[in-house]
Amino acid sequence: MTLLYLAALLVALFGMVMLDRRFTLFFWRDARRAVVVLIVGVLFFFVWDLAGVGSGIFFRGETSFMTGLQVAPEIPVEEIFFLTLLCYFTMNVYGAVSTRAVSATLRRSGDAR
Repeated sequence: MTLLYLAALLVALFGMVMLDRRFTLFFWRDARRAVVVLIVGVLFFFVWDLAGVGSGIFFRGETSFMTGLQVAPEIPVEEIFFLTLLCYFTMNVYGAVSTRAVSATLRRSGDAR
């Protein structure tokens, strides 16, 4: 049971990769930009977590579904995977919405002629 949450996060991340690959949403559109955006996003939220822990706002929850490993005080290793999933999901949504917006604009400009 101790790996269940981590396994769920990894399955969800795999799903994000498959959606990205299938629909060319972010990484498959521009890998270099995507790596930078993902790293900056994860680091931003990790620093946010550290600030929250330091100020006494965030606490690590105890559950049998987690590994118990920590990357920092009160920050479990699963948090890194969750932050990665959160950022990747946001990147995929942005890619999908921007692709749809460009398609709609092109359709409208084609109808105007």
